[in-house]
Amino acid sequence: MGQTMTSQSENVHNPLAGLPASGRLMGLDLGTKTIGVAISDGLRLTATPLETIKRKKFAHDASRLLEIITKHNIEGIVLGLPLNMDATEGPRAQSARAFARNLSGKTSLPIALWDERLSTSAVTRTLLEADISRAKRAEVVDKLAASFILQGALDRLGT
Repeated sequence: MGQTMTSQSENVHNPLAGLPASGRLMGLDLGTKTIGVAISDGLRLTATPLETIKRKKFAHDASRLLEIITKHNIEGIVLGLPLNMDATEGPRAQSARAFARNLSGKTSLPIALWDERLSTSAVTRTLLEADISRAKRAEVVDKLAASFILQGALDRLGT
């Protein structure tokens, strides 16, 4: 299925160029054990944490994402790209790119890769400041990180 994958390093001026001009977007924070999922509203003003998917096999993970895409009328995907602090790509970034390539075989939606540096640490810091218990933080950090990633992309699209 033909689709577009873009990243900030590939298109510095408009890293989200491949996304459609309107419609709801889905944000993903890809971890080794979980995938945090967030969705935008139809006007693309706000990102809302949706759920955390416990990773199994790719086919299972993709199936759940496709269900979410259908249920929420998603028009594009923003996948966090975990760059190193010096903007180089390590194994986690390569894994995110491979996930995007594999997912693009299951959907025709455009997938934009968005620099997610510090998203999980920013969310964790916020939860710590709010005095959220360790168990509760573990439950919500991935979907909140997905929301943080998606909100960054939405803010960029709105400028």
